[in-house]
Amino acid sequence: MTTNDILIRLRYALDIKNAEMVEIFKLGGIEVTTADVLAMLKKEEEEQKECTLPMLNAFLNGFIVFKRGRQEQKPDSQPQVEVEESANNLLLKKVKIALSLTSEDMLDLLEEAGVSISKGELGAVLRKVGHRNYKECGDRYARNFLKGLTLKYKG
Repeated sequence: MTTNDILIRLRYALDIKNAEMVEIFKLGGIEVTTADVLAMLKKEEEEQKECTLPMLNAFLNGFIVFKRGRQEQKPDSQPQVEVEESANNLLLKKVKIALSLTSEDMLDLLEEAGVSISKGELGAVLRKVGHRNYKECGDRYARNFLKGLTLKYKG
């Protein structure tokens, strides 16, 4: 799945409006216009504006702030350096945080979409990139996670 596909499906699943998309990008540190958002959401690839991985990451960070509020930085904490990881892993991790989902909730969403995975497999996908048990999330899991979100939030 491309980053644009993820953005389109997430927007549909959670029924996010255009103005909210612009605000979420802004909360993530990227200024975009409504026209930019609409260009990213186009289905035809020739007319579509590319949503890069850093843009998707900023959107997902903004989505966390949009849903949960800004977190205060601890004075002794180091700023986190983002490691390059797959868009699918970012999607699962950050939507889990934004919607306050437990691992059980995520397994239920995947189950509702027709995919059965173990808690260990889910844990491997949610790990940091350098961890020895880290596993890259495939398109199948990401697609079905978004499908489960759609079924839950759209009914």
